[in-house]
Amino acid sequence: MDLSVVILAAGQGTRMKSPLPKVLHPIGGKPMLAHVINTAKALNPQQIIIIHGFEGDLVKQTFHDADLTWAEQPHRLGTGDAVAKALPHIPAHHRVLTLYGDVPLIAVDTLKRLLTATPTEDVGLLTALATDPTGLGRIIRNEKAKVVRIVEERDANDIEKQIHEVNTGIFVVTQSLLARWVPQLKNNNAKGEYYLTDIIQMAAQENISVATSVPSVVEEVLGVNDKSQQVTAERYYQRHVAENFLKDGVCISDPARFDLRGSLQAEPDVVIDVNVVLEGHVSIQKNSRIGPNCVLINCKIGENVSVLANSYLEDVVIGDNCSVGPFARLRPGTQLDQDVHIGNFVEVKNSNIGQGSKISHLSYIGDTVMGKAVNVGAGTITCNYDGANKHRTIIDDGVFIGSDTQLVAPIKIGKEATIAAGSTVVKDVPADKLTMTHQLQQRSIEEWQRPTKLATVTHSHASSLEKDVVPVEKVKSK
Repeated sequence: MDLSVVILAAGQGTRMKSPLPKVLHPIGGKPMLAHVINTAKALNPQQIIIIHGFEGDLVKQTFHDADLTWAEQPHRLGTGDAVAKALPHIPAHHRVLTLYGDVPLIAVDTLKRLLTATPTEDVGLLTALATDPTGLGRIIRNEKAKVVRIVEERDANDIEKQIHEVNTGIFVVTQSLLARWVPQLKNNNAKGEYYLTDIIQMAAQENISVATSVPSVVEEVLGVNDKSQQVTAERYYQRHVAENFLKDGVCISDPARFDLRGSLQAEPDVVIDVNVVLEGHVSIQKNSRIGPNCVLINCKIGENVSVLANSYLEDVVIGDNCSVGPFARLRPGTQLDQDVHIGNFVEVKNSNIGQGSKISHLSYIGDTVMGKAVNVGAGTITCNYDGANKHRTIIDDGVFIGSDTQLVAPIKIGKEATIAAGSTVVKDVPADKLTMTHQLQQRSIEEWQRPTKLATVTHSHASSLEKDVVPVEKVKSK
């Protein structure tokens, strides 16, 4: 039978203490609902129906480019009411799989097992064994171990509350059965809601079997209802992702301190040290190393690259054999050719840096095209902004720029030019020439004496010399 997936995503999530709809809160840098949609798509269903409610327009806008069917639940009257809103969109010959926008970690393989284990005309139910089942619906089985009903926590008696097999809310059932059962649901329970779980008792009364399956790990069915549960889900997700990379030959120094908030393509022998944050889409080729406490956002990293500690890279492309950092910032539009060295406290923005060039310390390079084998001295600044517009700096191959130089754009530095330290360059510089913008007047002071260090006493001898301590003034005069 064809498959329709219904994802319940109408809730506000008041315990999140946020105006943002619960299903839009992130796990791994993506809304929880995005994880569920991606999982559903992996099952190749004929359609995915999203039940929206609180801030529904915002939810729809977030996924405006996805191939989804939307159904509104204006009043949150329970899971049964939510599925009732989806039924008009589901053809009679479809099976229906129900998922939840706030259960983001459910795995494709787990859902495939559930679908395979459930005969076409039966009901499938994903259950789990909870160490602490408090707050969860309990699975009630008869003397033959067949599922006969589900009882919610608020409606359970003391004996039923001792049961550890719990409902995950994930069902598979034919549209025809839902069309018959959903209109019969009652809200005579402690919450006054229409529970989809009541269809299990209806199935038992009609001698329709309920097939059960369990997730590979219980964390897959963790629901996120508050910020604490969000953090728990986040850390499981990150650990799971890190373990998969380890299996593929990527070295994650500490999976507990790994944060992927987007997507990562990493080749074998890549090393990612602790507290690295990866956002957007990041690709890292073999034998490259990302040092501790770095942030990489939408970066393409070549082979044998070293990104040293505490560096921040965003929307950049880095060629093979480059070194960046520590404490470097590469801003959007930066491209480094092969063998480039970017040192500590260097900021580069919207610039192309040619092969073998070096910007080693304390410099700002913005809106620049730099050739090969350029050496930029410490404290060099491209003055690219005039208060209204940005201007380009062009530096040809082999240029040497002395420390504490200001290049006032627009400007071009000719090939193999040398610029003296401390220069402020405001017009184009010819090739193969030494250019300076100051005349040094050097003098020497003949009576000057170099300072000397004061005499010191080591701690190990201090006690024996205490009586013979000489005042510092006398030591200086000797």
